[in-house]
Amino acid sequence: SATFFLPDTPGVEIHESVQPLPGETVVIKHFPNSFRETALLEHLREADVKDVIICGAMSHMCIDATTRAAFDLGFHCLVAEDACATRALSHNGQIIEAEKVHGAFMAALSSVYARVISSKECLKQVALL
Repeated sequence: SATFFLPDTPGVEIHESVQPLPGETVVIKHFPNSFRETALLEHLREADVKDVIICGAMSHMCIDATTRAAFDLGFHCLVAEDACATRALSHNGQIIEAEKVHGAFMAALSSVYARVISSKECLKQVALL
């Protein structure tokens, strides 16, 4: 169980390097899919957002679920692959290393759901908008 994602634990604190600017919306979520039971879609639609950049933790959970949902909702998705993290998983007694878990999920997302690129490339894309 991922106890570091529980409310009021250090794992859910916003890191100082990405603190929201005054007036920025913060969406609190309780499921891997950031759209599920949140106002995220409403906020994005109100702001006429068409493109989203997705990063965070964990590649095999929230990144995957949110990217697929965003694509299904009609957004153009960029995933900043080097700004995502995951952990090793096990299946049928086999340990799958975090790097392989991450690679497999990035490969799956890049097949249809998103452009999976570096954070540096994402910043270049933002500059073009």
